[in-house]
Amino acid sequence: MAEIPEHLLKRSAERRKALGLPVPDDDAEDAPAAEGGGSGGEAPPDVPPTGGGGTGGSDGGDGGAGSDGAADDDGASKIPAHLLERSRRRKAALAGGDEGAAPAAGGGTATATAPTITAPSGTGPSGHTQRLLTVVKAGSIQQTRADAVDKVHTWPHLLVIEFAATLIVTAYVTIFSALVRAPLLTLADTNRTPNPSKAPWYFLGLQELLTMFHPMVAGVTIPGIGLALLIVAPYVDNNPSTKPEDRKFAIATFTLFLMMWAVLVIIGSFFRGPGFNFTFPWNDGIYFEL
Repeated sequence: MAEIPEHLLKRSAERRKALGLPVPDDDAEDAPAAEGGGSGGEAPPDVPPTGGGGTGGSDGGDGGAGSDGAADDDGASKIPAHLLERSRRRKAALAGGDEGAAPAAGGGTATATAPTITAPSGTGPSGHTQRLLTVVKAGSIQQTRADAVDKVHTWPHLLVIEFAATLIVTAYVTIFSALVRAPLLTLADTNRTPNPSKAPWYFLGLQELLTMFHPMVAGVTIPGIGLALLIVAPYVDNNPSTKPEDRKFAIATFTLFLMMWAVLVIIGSFFRGPGFNFTFPWNDGIYFEL
């Protein structure tokens, strides 16, 4: 068993004195006297017991039992229950050792029996426990292993990719504008309005809606609902997975928006003729210019 430091023993003794409990050192001094008094009533093992000695021993035993009972009754309110239990176990162990030694003396054969000693309990007064802590280095108990995370630094991981995408788009627009001819029309003339008068291709979807609904509905309500759905979509479907089968809501929402706008742009570009009336391009030609 580990040796208890001296300062903890002193603190335990002071606490026991403050609570009115017996100090272990005092119990050790009183134990030999109590054992000596108890042995006086019993006959020595070498001397055969006589009738008078046996009577005296029994009287001494009865007196000891009476005094112990009185002590238990008087100190029951002061001595904790676990200390009383330890005392009873100790007395029972000593009584068992004496009973085992008595037949040995009568039969003439010496048999050495070791008394049963119970291990001291680690519980102190009022059920408190005292333990020793060892000072160790922090590096031996802390794990420095880095956990995997799904985050990266903005620089250079994100900005490098965005810069490369910007360069690719700029190069594509430059090459496209050099190859595709997009001449400017003549100056606007209020007396001569082109027929049909179409908006740029990226606004033809909105112009097509104006031919189907009221301007308030086509210009404000429907585009507002579409933008609101696109804003709310990331919060409704916040699944970080990149697999299409796990992003059904996001893919369905974007597909519906893209298909609706693409159909409106195609109709306004190729299926609208003079007066912005519906025509078939294979019959009346294409009224569309970049």
